[in-house]
Amino acid sequence: MTENAHDDGPEFLDEEALDLYTRALRQGRLPAPAAAGAPHLLRLGLLHPAPDDPDGLEPVAPQVALHRLLRASADRVAEERRREERLVEALGPLLRAGGSGATATPLIALHSGKEHIGRVIDETMADATDLLSVQPYSSYINPDPALHEPALRRDQALLDRGGRIRALYQHTLRHAPPLLARYERLTGDVEARTLDEITERLVVVDREVAFIPATVDRSSALEVRHPAIVGFLVTVFDRLWHLATPLYPRAVRQPPLNGVTPRQRAIAALLVEGHTDAVVAERLGMNVRTAREHIAKLAATLGSGSRAQLGYLIARSGILDRAT
Repeated sequence: MTENAHDDGPEFLDEEALDLYTRALRQGRLPAPAAAGAPHLLRLGLLHPAPDDPDGLEPVAPQVALHRLLRASADRVAEERRREERLVEALGPLLRAGGSGATATPLIALHSGKEHIGRVIDETMADATDLLSVQPYSSYINPDPALHEPALRRDQALLDRGGRIRALYQHTLRHAPPLLARYERLTGDVEARTLDEITERLVVVDREVAFIPATVDRSSALEVRHPAIVGFLVTVFDRLWHLATPLYPRAVRQPPLNGVTPRQRAIAALLVEGHTDAVVAERLGMNVRTAREHIAKLAATLGSGSRAQLGYLIARSGILDRAT
């Protein structure tokens, strides 16, 4: 069988070719011109030149020819399998790493430097139409126009594309003039809500890319593109959003309950858990002095003369049970 035999297959054994091969088997030999119409019989190894007659062709026994053809087919299959193994060996590590080379976008990337982080977020939002964010209290303690003006322009560009923005803040900022003024300058589908306690800073773009702090001072951030992690963060945001109080465009002021304000109820919930004044202040995004002023008012409302008695009176008053 010649080296090109694998180029032909059973489809070449049509009726004419089989007739010629049958004649060769019956007669023991065929003149070369007789097989001119079926050259693939030679390529398949069913005929071969007669050793004593340059113009004659002899047939190969069917069992021998079949064995050779099947072995050639098995060799081709084995070669394809080896080729598959080489491809898996070459590309497998890249697939496990979640990329396809140096230009692939990693599922999780670390960015350092606040300016660099801002540029990365800007680039990610260039064509975005959906923005979810959680902004901690410290973001608006001392608002810096150099930081907030570019973000304002970026957010307005998203809204101009027909997008929407949902932002979650700490309840302490409900009456922060810089925050309210910011939203009054935006035009489009934008909402802001507040909660007593929120997570650390979170930015989710198009529900596909999330940014979270990597250090306490937020000088480093993680860019997360893993669908499962981003999906988890979006679920957390959505649940917090449904629990939050609307701030913009419609601010809702909850009425006092038995003379206890919503802010004091939030403090009461932390006090009965045994937290110190400092922890209460940190959890609710206020300074310790303000927290103590609220605690004193709460104690006066409930008629408490001591910290231990205050916890007892909070539990007995039922204000936490009816807060929802």
